[in-house]
Amino acid sequence: MSTTDYLMNIRQITKLHENMLKKICVKYDLSLIEANIISFLYNNPGKDTAGDIVELRMLSKGNVSQGVELLAGKGFLLRSQDKEDRRKVHLRLSDAVQPVTKELKLEKQKFQEAFFDGFKKDAGRIKQEGYGKYKKGIEKE
Repeated sequence: MSTTDYLMNIRQITKLHENMLKKICVKYDLSLIEANIISFLYNNPGKDTAGDIVELRMLSKGNVSQGVELLAGKGFLLRSQDKEDRRKVHLRLSDAVQPVTKELKLEKQKFQEAFFDGFKKDAGRIKQEGYGKYKKGIEKE
């Protein structure tokens, strides 16, 4: 498999994820950045700062900052200052966002089914293990 093939596969996975989020955006009147922030916080416990979102989702600081403000204004997001480092602000989803996160959970299942479509149960597990090894190899670089 060539480098281009890998990059194209990554892009297709990203598009599949974006399409999943767009359905939720339409249903709950959210921008894509807002849905990305909610999805990130819901799926990544312990990663709860705007900096984490910027780094791991590779989104711009300005877009994340604007999305955080909009979500806080809608009552979907709560902010609290870090006790040790006052420059750090922790983000937490409020109870008001539960209908969105419930939908995210359903869409995540559909995403995983689409991602592993065509694999038998064991083949999907093996593929997942292979992805984990692939990821570790990338992190060493």
